[in-house]
Amino acid sequence: MSLLSEFTKGFLKENPILVLLIGMCPTLAVSSSAFNGLGMGLAATFVLVCSNVVISLLKNLIPDKVRIPAFIVIIASFVTIVDLSMQAFTPELAESLGVFIPLIVVNCIILARAEAFASKNGVGGSFLDGLGMGIGFAIALTILGGIREIIGDGKFFGIPLFGENPTTVLIFILPPGAFVALGLMIAFVNKFLKKAA
Repeated sequence: MSLLSEFTKGFLKENPILVLLIGMCPTLAVSSSAFNGLGMGLAATFVLVCSNVVISLLKNLIPDKVRIPAFIVIIASFVTIVDLSMQAFTPELAESLGVFIPLIVVNCIILARAEAFASKNGVGGSFLDGLGMGIGFAIALTILGGIREIIGDGKFFGIPLFGENPTTVLIFILPPGAFVALGLMIAFVNKFLKKAA
């Protein structure tokens, strides 16, 4: 597989949310707005890229018996950097995302890429894999958050789109709206991928 295809597979073909259906907990919980979706996506991308690179560098030094705990310690180190940085520089976003930032440590996407890719491949490929999967995750979260925010609140990135008192569908900014919007997105992507095949 070429480096370019390794990088781009996370955008759509193997998008963690829309195709692989992993990382659903933060997807459904924090995607009530485009801003939250983008913030969570960028945080996860940083952790994914950095942990993939470090795990790829250390793959021959980590014994098989402690492989998963070692991966979690590496991932937790980068999650701590993200969490403290968000609290220092973007406290509103940190408060909005709450407990889901520390929970990146056990996010299926990050552990899956560490186990399936970074622990078996070189640094360059692991970097591109992490970046591609992270960008795909961030794009899907931002689009999902944008759809929910526009329909449920009449705003996009907090900017009112339809005047002072728009007609909105409140359920879309509530948890059930996440399931509805995500289901529609997954159906659209599946239909598109079947046509492209």
